[in-house]
Amino acid sequence: MVKYLIKDTTREEREQIVAESLGNIDASCDGCSSGIVEMYQDYIDGKKELREISMEFNARYISGEEAPTVRSSCPMR
Repeated sequence: MVKYLIKDTTREEREQIVAESLGNIDASCDGCSSGIVEMYQDYIDGKKELREISMEFNARYISGEEAPTVRSSCPMR
């Protein structure tokens, strides 16, 4: 069973979890994924669990608050 909690992972493992979850995080799409990667930085740094970040994102989505910005030049949009 894969562990995701901060207490059960190292920083390197958390970086790997985020990288594998997001796929291409190199922002080779002219930076279109940089906002998403930044959203998970607190998890990588061991400050917030994934669940907390997801709950905050959902709360912003429902309330209409601004989420991390994504460059509009991304051809995937």
